[in-house]
Amino acid sequence: MRITRRAQAEAVLSDPRYVPPPVRQDAEPGTLAWLRARVSRFSTGPAHAERRARVTGRLATVDPAELRPAARAMTLERGGDWRGVPTAVLGAALGVADTSAVAAAAAGYLSGDESPEADAAVARLLDQAGLPEITLLLQGHAATEALIENALRHAAPGDDVEARLRETLKDDPPLTLTRRLDTRTGDEVTIDLVAANRDPAGGDSPHLTFGHGLRPCPAPAHALALAAGVLDALLDPDLDPDRGHGQSDGWRP
Repeated sequence: MRITRRAQAEAVLSDPRYVPPPVRQDAEPGTLAWLRARVSRFSTGPAHAERRARVTGRLATVDPAELRPAARAMTLERGGDWRGVPTAVLGAALGVADTSAVAAAAAGYLSGDESPEADAAVARLLDQAGLPEITLLLQGHAATEALIENALRHAAPGDDVEARLRETLKDDPPLTLTRRLDTRTGDEVTIDLVAANRDPAGGDSPHLTFGHGLRPCPAPAHALALAAGVLDALLDPDLDPDRGHGQSDGWRP
């Protein structure tokens, strides 16, 4: 079943009978599959509540207002090479100095695609951080980079960064689909977030890209701050275009 109407999407996302599709629970400790079985995103019931509380508690120690200027500064330091900046900035704020393994681990985090490379990356992260920190880094990595990339696709130097991000989240979001399992029937339900966001019946309601109901994204302010900081650097019309900004093509993804 595919849902495209906003009211239906909100109803499913608010109903505890709809849960994330299950992940396997018998993986070798320290692997990607083992990690997926222990994070809030793929858990339900009391386990989900406990794991989410750990994540939000850790996140509460990070001020989003500090992430934006840090992301801008790092983007400038790298001459406009913004890939990896949001993860590095968030990692530093969480006390994770080396985030080079995040991309390899994140590649299979949502899909469940396992590989020796992903398992090795998870092991490297576990050597320096706990599950709440790793959860935040893996959940935010691909989504935040995709948000920036999609925003840049429609952007021009001098754009209002906040407005550009709002439009992107509604019309060209980094995550276009989310899935739930109906525990009554065993059927999988796919929610088309783009269609639900654009549903005329939704009026001026906020987009659903950060979720709704029982399992909203725990860090929308942090993700937006990181994305805005990168865009602040890339879309500043006063910066030297020879450094990869301004009117040149260097700021484009």
